[in-house]
Amino acid sequence: MLDAVHAGELITLSLMAVALGLDAFSMCLGIGMMRLGFRQMAAIGLCNGLFHILMPLTGIILGQVIGDVVGHLALSIGGILLILFGIHMVYSSLFSAAAPSQWLNTTGVGLLLCSISVSMDSFSVGLSLGLFSVNTWLAIVLFGVSGLVLTVLGLILGRYVGDWIGQYSEAVGGVILFTIGLKFLF
Repeated sequence: MLDAVHAGELITLSLMAVALGLDAFSMCLGIGMMRLGFRQMAAIGLCNGLFHILMPLTGIILGQVIGDVVGHLALSIGGILLILFGIHMVYSSLFSAAAPSQWLNTTGVGLLLCSISVSMDSFSVGLSLGLFSVNTWLAIVLFGVSGLVLTVLGLILGRYVGDWIGQYSEAVGGVILFTIGLKFLF
């Protein structure tokens, strides 16, 4: 059974994983309207899931190194980074000029670039988490599974819904990160 501290960490990391996965979800809603085959959907899901593991892992490792240097300021710095990133996600989702599906190539280099772009926020959050000495394996497993599941869900739902949902799901993710950042500050 989980004690309160571990349960709190699990809940917080789960919320972060969903918030970060919503970026991939919103992108994949638009891509899903392209009516991709199962293999293409699986490749996109696996690639996004992989980068939702690699990017935060890199960020966590770098954050741990920085945390050793800045010491007691780490919690405040991490909270501020989450707040700023949450604001950026909300702003970019509401005022974005072009939908990702307009420039996405679902194979090869295009797939890699797309997966990296929607996982870049995971790197930033990983950096913040590294400052907090978070459970690294729990974080990357939750981020990877969430990235994979929300990618595939977005691709499937994209076949059936309009592209207006994608914009708002990224904004919701930004609000979640903003709120978690406030929690770390206060």
